[in-house]
Amino acid sequence: MMKTKSKSDTTDQRNDRLFRLTVKSCALFVLVSMLAAAISMVMGGKEAFQTFGLSFLWNETWDPVQKQFGALVPIYGTLVTSLIAMIIAVPVSFGIAMFITNIAPTWIRSPISIAIELLAGIPSIIYGMWGLFVFVPFMADHVYPWMNDHMGSWPIIGALFQGPPIGLGMLTAGIVLSIMIIPFVSSIMREVFATVPTQLIESAYAVGNTTWEVIWDIVLPYTRSSVLGGIFLGLGRALGETMAVTFVLGNAHQLSLSLLEPGNSISATIANEFTEADSSLYLSSLLALGFILFLVTFVVLALARLMLTRLSRREGV
Repeated sequence: MMKTKSKSDTTDQRNDRLFRLTVKSCALFVLVSMLAAAISMVMGGKEAFQTFGLSFLWNETWDPVQKQFGALVPIYGTLVTSLIAMIIAVPVSFGIAMFITNIAPTWIRSPISIAIELLAGIPSIIYGMWGLFVFVPFMADHVYPWMNDHMGSWPIIGALFQGPPIGLGMLTAGIVLSIMIIPFVSSIMREVFATVPTQLIESAYAVGNTTWEVIWDIVLPYTRSSVLGGIFLGLGRALGETMAVTFVLGNAHQLSLSLLEPGNSISATIANEFTEADSSLYLSSLLALGFILFLVTFVVLALARLMLTRLSRREGV
């Protein structure tokens, strides 16, 4: 009996070590893949960084004929379109999640949840085609002219809404991006809102709180960290989106304060011009843009993680 038990213990220990090694390898695979992608882009963009130096980051010139390249316009377009997308997507996603978890009748919750999941599964190129053939004409005929005529004369911020009514531009791209990331952000918010203990919500209602007070004072504080995590994940997707933005942004290498003017983004620039790179410096500049996008996304998600860690410490977790 003692011999059999010893063999069994040995087998269990071997299996446990094998299991630990397997899951550790899976975790290391993620880190190795990330480092390999970063190193490959750094090495590919080495020529551009050596040629232009740090001025590559704030130079707005992009002239393949003269072999002069700068990343300012794509960086600006990426940040502006992502900011517009988040300004629209976060409150809408919050409203959707709150309606499903706290307000909607039981019979309608499942259909809305399924519709959100279906929207999340639509390929980005479909959003881009819809944006180009349906949304851009609508913006050109109805929204852009009205903004230019009525909002373009506003003090200070009026310059943001002055431009030709062509429909293509950073505002259109930002709205399409927001529609794309709403299903992801709202799904995360819905799941975390559903984890709030029913006793807390019922107790809040029992002492006379309104629905808004319950949401603001009970649900949000309880799920704050997870909500912020979902928001930053949506921001990460918005920063890296390619096809939908390529269709509706206008793909113009020009720096303009107006949201109605065509612009460009890092991902759209790479997608449009990668096959046209006819020189090593041109190709290196595109790879350098890829590294900048990687770095921007990494920094944003790292800051999000740091913020969540601090919130968890304040909450005593």
